[in-house]
Amino acid sequence: MIPAIRAADSIKTTAESLQEDLSRLELQKRALERELAAVAAHLDSVQRALGALSTLMNSTPARSSVDVHADTEDPAQAHSADSAAEPSADTAVPPSPAGGRKRRSLRAQASDQQTYGKLTEQILEYFASVPGTEVRARDVAAALGRDTDSGSINAVRSTLDRLVGASRIHRAGRGLYRAK
Repeated sequence: MIPAIRAADSIKTTAESLQEDLSRLELQKRALERELAAVAAHLDSVQRALGALSTLMNSTPARSSVDVHADTEDPAQAHSADSAAEPSADTAVPPSPAGGRKRRSLRAQASDQQTYGKLTEQILEYFASVPGTEVRARDVAAALGRDTDSGSINAVRSTLDRLVGASRIHRAGRGLYRAK
């Protein structure tokens, strides 16, 4: 009789453990699906940007001798060599005699076409709603409903770091972020 009771308790304990694992794994699956969707969106935006840049590169008229440095492998060398001869990336180049139209630098054209993934857009919208407030990545993740596991929170953290690098938001301190 006692072995049967132990077996029943063991089965009950195992079933409870499996139920907890199932709940945890379902949450993890949803988080991974969201991360996969964010990666897929980012991949799509990078592919569109590369397509636009390759189209620009193919449609650019023949280069003059002043543009020779644009083909160098080191962009810093090309920029320093051309900085005196070319205007900044945000200004229009005067009409060329051959084309008769204004051309802008590739950087200015690429920034016009810059798009962000869904997570990035959500983060930017969140910061727009709390201007001047210093917030932690965990708070941003909670506001976006992405605080279910550490992977989702880390995805928010890495997106925040990319936005800091792109000067879209400001790092106010260790682990603190603020809208610009």
